Amino acid sequence: MTVHFALRFFVPTGLAHAELIAVLAAVTGDEPRVMTIRSGDALPSGPFELAHRSLQAGLREWVGDQTGHPVGYLEQLYTFADRDRTQDTGYSRTISISYLGLVREQAAPGAGKPGWHGWYEYFPWEDHRKGAPDSLQAIAEHLQRWAERDTSRRDHRRRRIEFAFGLHGAAWNEDLTLQRYELMYEAGVVAESGGEEFVATGRSMFADHRRILATGIARLRAKIKYRPVVFELMPESFTLLQLQRTVEALAGLTLHKPNFRRLIDSQDLIEETGDVTSETGGRPAKLFRYRHAVLEERAFSGSKLPISRN
Repeated sequence: MTVHFALRFFVPTGLAHAELIAVLAAVTGDEPRVMTIRSGDALPSGPFELAHRSLQAGLREWVGDQTGHPVGYLEQLYTFADRDRTQDTGYSRTISISYLGLVREQAAPGAGKPGWHGWYEYFPWEDHRKGAPDSLQAIAEHLQRWAERDTSRRDHRRRRIEFAFGLHGAAWNEDLTLQRYELMYEAGVVAESGGEEFVATGRSMFADHRRILATGIARLRAKIKYRPVVFELMPESFTLLQLQRTVEALAGLTLHKPNFRRLIDSQDLIEETGDVTSETGGRPAKLFRYRHAVLEERAFSGSKLPISRN
């Protein structure tokens, strides 16, 4: 159990404790995955201590201790400080500073019961690669009943549900992962807000860690459209199909193959290695690598990996 006794911020009601939380993402076997501790119930986390050189250094230390997994790319995600987000009393407050990390999955021998779990174990309604999932209908029915319970706000609630979940003619927007989860939380249909945990609403997590994971997913889904961060998740060499499958896994969508490849070519992000692989099951496929020169070029002009739907 993490003891939240570290850096103290003096506030009128008492003490605020700073906690560091990591959303460590990988894509393995065409599935987006997240590193967890406590056998899948929580994200790696720990208090920011005076001995830590920086916030990021402190986070890396906690991830190393709890999971034993190396951390490469890391960016600050969001700071959570809502009064009702944990079981804090009126005399204390937990401020959580979250980070998004992108890695290639490895075994995790740490002491915190670490393990990799699929995104869609926690958010089954977010995977639309095979069409709208069955869980979406069950969730929509729960939300509609919630909307009907308050006649004064019924129409407003209906519009929010339709917009967030792409219902009744509204388009599905993969970037609204956090808004969908928070709407379900408000409606009391997820276990964290007192609802019943069942398959359609996904696996719950400790405190608000699933909300933090939803924030990380939303950030990454949006970011792959304008920054080539997806290559942080790729092996040194890969096929174009592997690259497309990785983007599809993150977005939870199936992409149009010719359009996707034209977009990749137009961005000039990759180059051939000169090698081929026969692991695709068909004719040998060319292997590519990320153009390291892009690292310098994007600092001046920016580069992106846009998503194109069917």
